[in-house]
Amino acid sequence: MGPKVQPRRRGLRIAVWSLAAVLVVATGLVGVVLWQNSYDMDEQRVSIRHGGHTLNGVLATPKGGRERHGLVVYVHGDGPIDATHDDGYKPLWEANAKAGYASLSWDKPGVAGAPGDWLDQSMDDRADEAAAAIAWARARPDIDGDRIGLWGASQAGWVLPKVAARTPVSFVIAVSPAINWRRQGRYNLLAELRADGASAARTRAAIARSDTTRRLLKRHATFEQYVRARGGDADGMTADRWGFISKNYTADATRDLRALRGIPVLLTLAGHDINVDTADTERVYRKVLDVGGALTVKHYPDATHSLLKQSIERSDLKTTLTAVFSPRSLFADGFLDGQQQFLSGPVPAGGRGGGGTGGSGVRRGVVVRGRGRRCGVRRGRRGGRGR
Repeated sequence: MGPKVQPRRRGLRIAVWSLAAVLVVATGLVGVVLWQNSYDMDEQRVSIRHGGHTLNGVLATPKGGRERHGLVVYVHGDGPIDATHDDGYKPLWEANAKAGYASLSWDKPGVAGAPGDWLDQSMDDRADEAAAAIAWARARPDIDGDRIGLWGASQAGWVLPKVAARTPVSFVIAVSPAINWRRQGRYNLLAELRADGASAARTRAAIARSDTTRRLLKRHATFEQYVRARGGDADGMTADRWGFISKNYTADATRDLRALRGIPVLLTLAGHDINVDTADTERVYRKVLDVGGALTVKHYPDATHSLLKQSIERSDLKTTLTAVFSPRSLFADGFLDGQQQFLSGPVPAGGRGGGGTGGSGVRRGVVVRGRGRRCGVRRGRRGGRGR
């Protein structure tokens, strides 16, 4: 019996040590995740009254330091986005905090239990909402009302200048902003087709469908008429989304951008953006804003529309693993530092929309190219664009 017991004991010891090793590794991984997803700032939930309902927000402030902070107010892009953008904003908020700025964001209406429906909003509605949030912030003793600016991405390009026309802002950070809804939609459609390697016949058919949609929008067609025109195939469109597009498809930021003249503006553009025509965006921003000398343009050649590294975003697995284990590494090289540096300069107090004056500590009227490598493009989201 003795000789048979010895191997069993050895097997038990091996199993115990193997389990211990697994637990040590698991504990280490949990520690890495917790450390990488801890940010050097304080967060608090806040409630902002606007138009008879409440905006559910998050205010992130620098730890310790000065009693009053400047503030970056976040204006979301398209889609059902919550206050933290599923925690995706937190690396940016941390960069703001390092520059001495708080960050304010809120759930879109109908998202995360917030009242209302974001699909009922026009770009003017969204601007009114942001202006109300700024008014709320100015009344707080911990916010310096003369150092409040805007951060907005993509669809926010139609909202940012409208906000600046309603209330004084000291600066604007525009990330991949769109200019003209219809031009942007056509650019996105063709870029996706090219990325798919679509044939000439498929491209012609897609353009024809897009042209039909534009004609329907122009004559204020109902959702039912849209579906009938497509032979019963809604192609991912919903009645609510059709209503949102019908309300906003004529959006064009060109004239509204004049409200940003004289205000320091950081225009951030990606090298692999298949959602927004960055060349068109830069051309219009320069034409409208270069006169005041307060425009800075930053290019990130390795970035996608969302300013993530293209090499990561093209893989869902890489994106998920990086978000869990190293969320700051998701963003294009230099992007977070670039925003922190912009805020760290002597941004002027009391800049105003509609032709305000002032300058920024950043270099004005220049193009700064971020580091990065050139890769292939990844398809953007499809369906429901009304392009």
